[in-house]
Amino acid sequence: MVNKGKKSLIREYTEALFLAILMALFIRAFIVQAYKIPSGSMIPTLEIGDHILVSKFIYGVKIPFTDRFLISIGKPKKNDVIVFKYPEDESKDFIKRVIGLPGDIIEIKNKVVYINGKSFDEPYVIHRDPSILPKEFQPRDNLDPIIVPQDSYFMMGDNRDQSLDSRFWGFVKLNKIKGKAFGVYWSCKDKSSLACLIYLNQVRWNRLGMLIR
Repeated sequence: MVNKGKKSLIREYTEALFLAILMALFIRAFIVQAYKIPSGSMIPTLEIGDHILVSKFIYGVKIPFTDRFLISIGKPKKNDVIVFKYPEDESKDFIKRVIGLPGDIIEIKNKVVYINGKSFDEPYVIHRDPSILPKEFQPRDNLDPIIVPQDSYFMMGDNRDQSLDSRFWGFVKLNKIKGKAFGVYWSCKDKSSLACLIYLNQVRWNRLGMLIR
């Protein structure tokens, strides 16, 4: 037999747990989501092992479990670092930087990006391979002019010579964008976050709380 006081206490804890779960799901679906960076395509802006926060509502509110916008709030801007569904496998999420907006003409000549005929200033970009690959071989360093379609975006990684991006697989549609990255809340040199809790010298303390630009 359970007394009413104990039963009431159990019920209160259960309700509190249920509400906490609902709130966590709501925040993840509509407000902010955490991601871990597994690759080096966005070095030096994002390091392997960075744990980042992504704003889910900055471009609009979507109907849960769909790509349809319920409310449109804004559009991505050049240099936004965004998370999106990888066009060739939507079960995977990619993170890259917005380079080309709808209507822009994108061209690459010997690693230099041109937008609408003018070279694009990219202080965040690094090139680790000095060689120039001809466009006949692959579009990494040279790309003929292409126009970004409506409601689509041209994405590139900051680690330009080691990034699988729009040069290779095309554009990202607006409704496939999941959000804008805005901050690093944890960063670990080791791939295992548990290792960082044991070996604190693996933590990149200088990156904690860093804003993503």
